[in-house]
Amino acid sequence: MPSDATAREPKFCASCGRRMEWRKKWERNWDSVKYCSDHCRRVRVSDLDRRLEARIEAMLDTRSGSLCPSEVARAERDDDWRELMEPVRAAARRLNVRGLVVFTQGGRVVDPSTATGPVRLRRP
Repeated sequence: MPSDATAREPKFCASCGRRMEWRKKWERNWDSVKYCSDHCRRVRVSDLDRRLEARIEAMLDTRSGSLCPSEVARAERDDDWRELMEPVRAAARRLNVRGLVVFTQGGRVVDPSTATGPVRLRRP
């Protein structure tokens, strides 16, 4: 395995879907690291998360364009949908890692790990 951190293959958190950067403390077990933080290791992927992933895919299957993550949150829960925004984005990031969804801003594909502000989801 290369000792240079820049030569390492990028990994993505199994819970939040964000890109993980190599850390010195993970040097011995980099291949077995699944989660980016203690929080993600505790929370993992719940039934709600799987349901949100399925809803995103179903909604994208029924339209030819893109959709806003808030549409998914509102479809899941009409009241208090705002608290679902981060779980929806995390579900979309996990789908992005699998190559099923891309994030766009202003019509351009963006990196979901670093994107801030309003985004839209569409098929690749």
